[in-house]
Amino acid sequence: MTTERLQKILARGGYASRRAAEKLITDGHVRVNGRVVTELGSKADPRKDKVEVNGERVVAEQLVYVVLHKPRGVVTTMSDPEGRPSIREILAPIGARLYPVGRLDFATSGVLLATNDGEFADGLMHPKRAVPKTYVLKVANKMETKDLDRWREGIRLEDGMTLPAKASLLRHEGDKTWIELTIREGRNQQIRRMGDATGFPVMRLARVSFAGISSEGLRPGEWRHLTREELRDLKTEYGVPKKLVSVDEREVRDAMKGRSHRHVQKGPPARPRGARDARPGRPTERSTERATQPTSGPRYGGGSPGRRGYDVKEDWGGGARRGRSDREPASREGRDAGRGESPRRGSSGGPQGSSEDRPRGDLGGRGGHSRTTGTGGGIGASGGSYRGKSRGR
Repeated sequence: MTTERLQKILARGGYASRRAAEKLITDGHVRVNGRVVTELGSKADPRKDKVEVNGERVVAEQLVYVVLHKPRGVVTTMSDPEGRPSIREILAPIGARLYPVGRLDFATSGVLLATNDGEFADGLMHPKRAVPKTYVLKVANKMETKDLDRWREGIRLEDGMTLPAKASLLRHEGDKTWIELTIREGRNQQIRRMGDATGFPVMRLARVSFAGISSEGLRPGEWRHLTREELRDLKTEYGVPKKLVSVDEREVRDAMKGRSHRHVQKGPPARPRGARDARPGRPTERSTERATQPTSGPRYGGGSPGRRGYDVKEDWGGGARRGRSDREPASREGRDAGRGESPRRGSSGGPQGSSEDRPRGDLGGRGGHSRTTGTGGGIGASGGSYRGKSRGR
């Protein structure tokens, strides 16, 4: 193995980002073969040389590749100064120091890859790779085929023309339109800006595929490892990862079938991140406001736009606070009573219980068994497919 910069060795060992590793080096915390090294740009052979940080031997972490279903209301960063919920809480159970491959906006949900392999992330994000990213979006106003032609040909934005995109009309919903869009760029808020530039502001946006990887079987806030087959396809198509890692295929299959989902904290920490007694799921000011909404007013929660009506406020995308059991207790109990059923609660009394023990109201549309967001235009929808498919347990 050739020599590498110390920053890269420390980052791969999970000690810090490359920028933070530079400070460790300049502050004299790093030794190579027993000698303190403070000069940036110094190199070492991670296989032959003994690299230490404060006396602890640096060992490279095992490479990890995961796909997660990012909820709305979560920032794509590992450290947010505003204290908002971030994907750091979602990825914490993995143990490795992961970072996202690209970004999704705070209000956008869907497929996001994460890894500790820098070459993998760089390979998929490099513009020359032109990695396809597919989205389902709901826009204001009624679009016709001629309107989609502008999106297909490219739209002039303040930073130049967009590349040609694939666009298909899914359905109309009153004066709103659901479309599917595939782009091969990664400009900041590109799709929302395309909507504004053409007179069709984006109302809902979710990424359903990235480089051919989908979030099939994952609810918002859940993740799984990429399968060996998925990694092999990525290597064939885009040249990364350089080496195929060992993957627990049984664990991945269970996760994709919904039996081994990883659950994530449903909301921001009660105290600044890092506090020992910070508890997950503590209501925020915003969620408390929703919980106190009168039942006769606008409804909230994850359900089908086609079945819930236009007064539903957050009807799609799986927000970070989605599915709280205190949203509409009266209406849910009434529904249960009407069916002759008694409300069930999980042993944990909240959204962390299993789907069998959880109240149906906590699971979204169809008791959580529907992976689409309605009668059409939901995650995984395609042209001409306007009905949701049930995922029976």
